[in-house]
Amino acid sequence: MVRRAAAPCALVLAVGLGGCATIEDMFRQKPQALLPATDLYQAGEQEMNRKNYLAARANFQKIVERHPQSNYAAKARFLIGETYFREGNFDKAVKEFESFLSFFPRHEISDLVQFRLAMSYYDQMKPVEQDQGLTVKAMEQFKKLVREYPDSRYASDALAKIDISRGRLAQKELWVAAYYLENENNPVAARQRLEGVLKDYPRSLIVPEALYRLADINAREGRTEEAQQMFRKLAAEYAYTEWGRRASQRLRTAASN
Repeated sequence: MVRRAAAPCALVLAVGLGGCATIEDMFRQKPQALLPATDLYQAGEQEMNRKNYLAARANFQKIVERHPQSNYAAKARFLIGETYFREGNFDKAVKEFESFLSFFPRHEISDLVQFRLAMSYYDQMKPVEQDQGLTVKAMEQFKKLVREYPDSRYASDALAKIDISRGRLAQKELWVAAYYLENENNPVAARQRLEGVLKDYPRSLIVPEALYRLADINAREGRTEEAQQMFRKLAAEYAYTEWGRRASQRLRTAASN
């Protein structure tokens, strides 16, 4: 009988000093207290400073979900994207930044979010010989920042990165032109690319090389006068470059013949 009396205790949970709780008590959990947005935000910032981005993101997500009307909701939404950005998870970062801008296009940190969105593409730019789709997207987003937030502290940096992006696209065109010349023996296709560089990227650092290669094509095709004009332009305006010096040598060689 003693053993039978003890049997029900096998079905209960011991609590405290030898106490027992019923099965019903086991499933009766106290509701968790909802932390204030301030506490969640501070906890998230602390985790970010420790580079514990998963934990930081969890705190910021709680603010967005449970305190959507708080003063911290917008910044928390941005910081969710920022945690992904710092992890190098750019696809998810882009989605979060775009979501922020759709909800808060005129928030006090919207320019920062736009800058981070552009950087999410910029930091993924590929080498010149690879596809430059991400470069185009980065440049478009930097242009949007300058256009929509002209007084932003990030505008000057955006302008600089627009120039870098344009330079990368110009380099791509030059790389393709060189490939057509050296691997495909296709001067017609190369000419189209080089003329496009001079038209679309007139302030690019690769203009001297593009001019030289185009002049060289003209010389090969018997367009002597056009070639000479380009070599003279190179020698006069870009004398400090390798391509200007090469052009000067070509002019001297032509004059001695």
